[in-house]
Amino acid sequence: MKALTKTDFNFPGQQGVYHGKVRDVYNIRGEELVMVATDRISAFDVILPEGIPYKGQVLNQIAAKFLDATTDICPNWKRATPDPMVTVGVMCKGFPVEMIVRGYLCGSAWRAYKAGARELCGVPLPEGMKENQRFPEPIITPTTKAGIGEHDADISKAEILDRGLATAEEYALLEKYTLALFQRGTEIAARRGLILVDTKYEFGKCNGEICLMDEIHTPDSSRYFYKDGYEERFAKGESQRQLSKEFVREWLMENGFRGQAGQQVPEMTPGIVASISDRYIELYEHITGEKFVREEASGTAARIERNVMAYLNK
Repeated sequence: MKALTKTDFNFPGQQGVYHGKVRDVYNIRGEELVMVATDRISAFDVILPEGIPYKGQVLNQIAAKFLDATTDICPNWKRATPDPMVTVGVMCKGFPVEMIVRGYLCGSAWRAYKAGARELCGVPLPEGMKENQRFPEPIITPTTKAGIGEHDADISKAEILDRGLATAEEYALLEKYTLALFQRGTEIAARRGLILVDTKYEFGKCNGEICLMDEIHTPDSSRYFYKDGYEERFAKGESQRQLSKEFVREWLMENGFRGQAGQQVPEMTPGIVASISDRYIELYEHITGEKFVREEASGTAARIERNVMAYLNK
């Protein structure tokens, strides 16, 4: 298995390229973005040394399906998917915050709660909650968008408004879209025997209109539990069976890595890499109800270039 961890294309009309933690984004004439979902994987805002075969294909295809399935809720940036690892969309000016929505107390929120926090991003949390417990209603806990070499940071609605990162009217619409998208994702997941635990959305403005950007409901941006057995495991205080990137973070923490200065990423053996790849494919098949079709892993970059060029030259 070969992973695509780097791209260096030169498309017609290309004005620049941004290499993110996972995606490489090509600016075409200042109007369109060609977003390549690579096989890179990050955790704790650190790009890990090994790529995960088929991860980019999984992320791109799940995101494309959910973007198409939510156009009645809010407009989004997607125009086409010319390749299994590529989405082309309209360029938007992004809000410098990520809208994180949580339906259950787990992950970083649980770690903060366990340490005594009773408020997240200005949102009060009930006393006496347990790990993986469902909130009475989903809560929104935004973070700032990290720059290169920086970490995302929690931020409250009040701080977002005070710093002028969004107007009150814009933020009200961001909240409305976030909760509606989460509800739709929850309903789709339930039909597949899954629980959408938490996720994040990114929004931007195009021609004065707020649009959903980037990925949606993928294992990189979302956490899923298996519905079957959730209640029994919760009652016993047992860990939930989940499909998300959290198992990667847990593996890193177990091996002494939390993304802090001086810490070394543990060795990613072929077995670890293969198991992560299998998890991503498992989530794809569960959330879509379709068999994952592996694209030929050799010559991936050439295939992407050929497919994107055909799209741009139309």
